[in-house]
Amino acid sequence: MKGKNLGELEELALLMVGALGDDAYGVAIMDEIEAQAGRRLNISAIHSVLKRLEQKGYLKSEMTGSTSERGGRRKRIFTISNDGRVVLEQIRDVRNQLWERIPKLTFLGLYAH
Repeated sequence: MKGKNLGELEELALLMVGALGDDAYGVAIMDEIEAQAGRRLNISAIHSVLKRLEQKGYLKSEMTGSTSERGGRRKRIFTISNDGRVVLEQIRDVRNQLWERIPKLTFLGLYAH
């Protein structure tokens, strides 16, 4: 394992788990990443990312009961762990601090053309 740092896709998946709440399972996370971030991924990639996040301690999961609408299959529902919340808050804080350091004049020049 590479450590506790998050890659871009890991961060997106972690954020989507938080946004989806009780409906955070593989296909829903994959669909939401495509809808919100414009990134089309296959389900294997999503499952790989979710497994990595769980191994890092940022997610927890549990299996639901089987349902007839899913052909008797169960779903693995993901939730953000306390460590996951902390790492997301740290990422947000660092990004906000960096955004605050960019002088407003820098952006004015970009839109003047």
